[in-house]
Parts: sequence; structure tokens; C-alpha cells
Amino acid sequence: MTRAMVLVIVTLSWLGGTYGEFEEELFEVKKLEMFIDDLPDMPRLNGFNSVHGVLKPTSLQIGMFFTKWKFHRDLPPTRVFAYGTSRSTATVPGPTIEAVYGIDTYVTWRNHLPSYHILPWDPTIFPATPKHGGIPTVVHLHGGIHEPASDGNAEAWFTNGFRETGPKWTKTTSHYENKQQPGNMWYHDHAMGLTRVNLLAGLLGAYVLRHHEIESPLRLPTGYEFDRPLIVFDRSFGKDGSIYMNSTGNNPSVHPQWQPEYFGDAIIVNGKAWPRLTVKRRSYRFRIINASNARFFRFFFSNGLDFIVVGSDSAYLSKPVVTKSILLSPSEIVDVVVDFSKSPSRTVVLANDAPYPYPNGDPVNEENGKVMKFIVKDQYESDTCMIPKKLIDYPSADVSNAVRRRYIAMYEYVSDSDEPTHLYVNGLPYDAPVTETPKSGTNEVWEVINLTEDNHPLHIHLGLFKVVEQTALLTAGLEEFKACMTEYNDAVKCQIGKYARGRKTAVTAHERGWKNVFKMMPGYVTRILVRFSYIHSNGSYPFDPTQEPGYVYHCHILDHEDNMMMRPLKVIK
Repeated sequence: MTRAMVLVIVTLSWLGGTYGEFEEELFEVKKLEMFIDDLPDMPRLNGFNSVHGVLKPTSLQIGMFFTKWKFHRDLPPTRVFAYGTSRSTATVPGPTIEAVYGIDTYVTWRNHLPSYHILPWDPTIFPATPKHGGIPTVVHLHGGIHEPASDGNAEAWFTNGFRETGPKWTKTTSHYENKQQPGNMWYHDHAMGLTRVNLLAGLLGAYVLRHHEIESPLRLPTGYEFDRPLIVFDRSFGKDGSIYMNSTGNNPSVHPQWQPEYFGDAIIVNGKAWPRLTVKRRSYRFRIINASNARFFRFFFSNGLDFIVVGSDSAYLSKPVVTKSILLSPSEIVDVVVDFSKSPSRTVVLANDAPYPYPNGDPVNEENGKVMKFIVKDQYESDTCMIPKKLIDYPSADVSNAVRRRYIAMYEYVSDSDEPTHLYVNGLPYDAPVTETPKSGTNEVWEVINLTEDNHPLHIHLGLFKVVEQTALLTAGLEEFKACMTEYNDAVKCQIGKYARGRKTAVTAHERGWKNVFKMMPGYVTRILVRFSYIHSNGSYPFDPTQEPGYVYHCHILDHEDNMMMRPLKVIK
């Protein structure tokens, strides 16, 4: 029996209250015609006011709504949770927030969601659970550098109308200072144990921070037509158009619903499955965000066209990097320029060949190996943009200035049936006492030891980092080292220096700048230099980073983060 023929009985419930039990037949996405829907440009919201030509701070009201969304012309409307200024204007992804350096943006995120979830959820992975019903949500601005109370702590959740709030909730309005380096961010739900289902339901959107004085001289493509976010993720659907998520866990005796990774059959860009975009023969800028739960993408163009990488995550590179392919893990962002005047063909497909799970999973198929199509016009267009030889230089990063070295180990735990049950960082659950306490204004070296078979994208809230070195653990004696680490979680006691002497892998050229996410290869020790101050000035923050509820760091495979590959991060003075 093929996967598409399986009938699944799904019970959607919340706090014991059943919303509905129904038979869901998985839709065969290969029946959908590719490249039939035009690529949407999500609504734009200015995170500032203009008063007589002078930019001023503003306050936005953005809600989370239960609505329907068309992911493909031939799919029935899909029930989703969506961000927007009203239910009628809510979209998946949500509106793109355009912010300006130095101009504060205030957002009141309002939860208008129903009392039940539209997806199965697993109560055994300790999700946020309100006493009086409702769906907990909280918004994290990924890549943002701002006060702890506005960071979207997983325990700072709230339900519809702020009727109930989590133990670390502090206030209704988030304050984004916008005093960091210009670049790309995205906002998404971050509620404890529910991040994976809330994002799958649609709660995500782009946030762009611009600095006109610095960026205008670069002469990169500008304007809404030529400078566009591309938010990419994968989804599966039922025949009724609903988002399909397996309701049975791979280890149901431990977790009745949780699975270690979610992979969808269809590739979605800006809310449409395999969309198309007609482009002129000139340069375009694309800010590509991988908003998948677990899928890695290795992007390339079917006709060999180049990517010119100008930024990675939330920061510019010091100089452009030309490449034929880009590997992007969940939550990573790459900022690229593509010159379609050099396209040798009139149509070009943005494709993907990353195995799933990455790196040793299944090869891509016809559906998940294609992302979107560009249709290139015949006529050449006037193009005033240029790619400068230098972009933005930030103060240098030197490990000799680090005040502390930490070892961060990643573990996966399995049951007797050799199925995963949970994942920990440093052998500790999320609610164990905080162990990472960096001092504000300092640099630290983190040695990240990946003892699992998966590639884990590590995301650090507040701190940005540079990757210094990637060193393989020796295979000889590796099981002995793993056993020692599992028992003691002490890299020094377990003689890390004896084992971290394998092959060194160079950092990819376009990933040598400042990052807030990086791919931790399995069986490797990855050394990173983490900075807890602004990277563009080395200056201190305009807020107190030591306040509650603090920050976190975690794997950004959402299914791992929720169970429980996340730890608190407490900044001290």
C-alpha cells in the first residue's frame, strides 16, 4: 500500500476536548501541476511612521487568525493559522515587516485562535498547556537583538485575548530596537513544545531591517519588484486540503504522536506550491528563508545560473561570493543576487537535491526536488544595480579575545526498539538549571560536539557567532567517547583532545561571516566564536540583557527543539 493510500484517523484535541475525528486520505501531490500559480509577494507593513519626511517609531497590531489559504489552484482551501492585521488580510506566510535602523518598532501580537488545534499534538513532550483551554502562542523575532521580555521566550506564551499566560510572560507589546546591523530576520511562533505544530499551521513571516545610509552605496537591486523575500517550506496535504501531519509517533509507547522530523511532499514558496515568477533580463535580489520544520535545501538552478551571495542570516558578508549551489538548513537565511540577463535559457527552475533527513536520508524525488520556476523575458532591461567588490566589514573576531571556552554536546536518546525518544543539549532537559551564563559585552568560544547522526542547525538567541573550525571525531574509540560523554557529560574528563583530531572541513565561503544559525555536522566538533555585543560597533546593548526571562539556544529542527533540544541562556553583568 502506498503512503498516499493510507487512511489515518485523526483526533484533534486540546486539554481533553475533542474538536473532530475524521478520516484523512493523503493527497498525491504528483497530481498537482507545477508552476501554475504566480509567486505572491506578501503584504508589507512599515515598522515606522513618516511624519513630514522624518521617520518615527510606530506601533503595529498583528493578530493570529484561524482562516483558510489556497496553497495551489487545484487544492481545496486549507485551514491555517495566519498572521495579519485582520482575519480577512491574514496570509501564509504573514506580512513582511519593513523596519529601519534606529527607528523602534513596537508590535502587539494578538492571539485570536480557537480553543482547539488544527493539527495533532503530543502532550508527552511537555508542551505549554493552559489550564482553561486555548492555543498558546508567543512570537520570536529570529535574528533580532532586543530585550529579553521581547524575545519570545518559550514559556512567555499567551492564549486568546491574553486570557491565560505562561510562567515567563511579561507584557503584551514587543519592543524591537532595530539598532543592530541591517539584514534579514523572520518571526515565528515559539511556544513550548508547540513550535512545530504552530509553524506547520502557518505562523511565520519575514522581517527586513534596512539601513539606507550604509546600503544605498552598495547599489544592490532595490524596490518591491526586484528585492523580494522567498520563504520556502514543505507541507503535505489531505484530500480535503488540510495540512497533513502523521498522528502516530514512530515510538508510540513513549510518545503517541511525536516524530523526530516532519517532511512534506510539496515545496511551498511564499504560500504557493511550486510557484512561477516572470522576471526581466536583469538582476534581482532574493532573501531566501528556509522555514521548514526539518528539511534542508541544497538549492541550484537547472541551467547552471550563479547565485551571488551578499548576506547570510541577519548580516552582510564582507565581500560577495559566487556559487552554483547553497545548502540551507531549517531557519537559515541566505541573501542572494541573481542576474537573469546571463540566463542561457528562457525558463529556469530553482531546484533542490538535499537528502532528507540530512545528510544521510532519502534522495529527493520529482516533487521535492523542484522549488519554483522563473520565466525570463526575451528583452534585456536597463539595470543600474552593481555588485560591489566589498560589502560591509565588521570589526574582526579573534578567539584570543574570548573570555571563556564552553563545551556544548548534542545527544539523541533511543528506546529499546532503537527509536528516538528525545534529544538533549549537554545531557540536560530545558527546565534544568541554567548552565550557560555569558557576560554581556564579551566573546566566548563554544566547542559544539555533535554525538548524533543528524546535522543540527544550532540557533543562539541574542548572540551572533563566527565559525572558526570544524574537526571530525576519530572513528577509532568513538563509541568509547560517546559512552563516557553520555555518563559524565564532561568533555575534558572524557579527553576530547584525544578524539577531536580527525579531518578538518573548511567553512563554506559564504558562511564565513556572522551567523545566528549554523549546521553542526554529525561526528564533528564545531568551534564557534560567540559575541554578546553588537557586531557592527562592539557597543553595548541599549537594553538590559540580564533581565528575565533571559534567552535560549537550541537546535532549529523544530521537532528536536520541542523534545527537548533547547537550553536557557542567562546573560550576566
